[in-house]
Amino acid sequence: MSTLILFNKPCGVICQFSPSGDKPTLKDFVTTPGVYPAGRLDTDSEGLVLLTDDGALQHEIANPRHKMAKIYYAQVDGAATENALEPLRKGVRLSDFQAKPAEVCIVEAPAWLWPRQPPIRVRREIPTSWLKLVLREGKNRQVRRMTAAVGLPTLRLIRHSIGDWSIDGLTQGDHKSLIINI
Repeated sequence: MSTLILFNKPCGVICQFSPSGDKPTLKDFVTTPGVYPAGRLDTDSEGLVLLTDDGALQHEIANPRHKMAKIYYAQVDGAATENALEPLRKGVRLSDFQAKPAEVCIVEAPAWLWPRQPPIRVRREIPTSWLKLVLREGKNRQVRRMTAAVGLPTLRLIRHSIGDWSIDGLTQGDHKSLIINI
């Protein structure tokens, strides 16, 4: 039996338990002892972070060899086109690695979307678009780097799900615990 915590991380929260200056950390939201994040989500991003007390489960979730699908919603700067998304579908070259192909499509802003604090910057002359991306790897700031590489810098990034687990039913800053058998 393993504990798995699904946490809907707000923007600005650092994905660690130890203090880090004046920024909030996981410790400010999750008080369950002995759990650790299975992977990370950068401070500027929002959404699902999984925490567990089981090292094997943590490895299975975080290790890209297991190819666990991660679904992200990204609000990008500019009007996305199918042509602009094609390099993401083929696997875009970044400065330090070749990203694997992503599933990506243009979508409307999610109906479940909450207001972001702080709000993203808005420029009247430049539209924004929403993308839904499915990745099976998770390098540092990968989605942000990939969208920037195709001329669509990410303004807001929300991880909706990892594998079968999602933020459905969780408001921002909330979490729920599951007991699972592995």
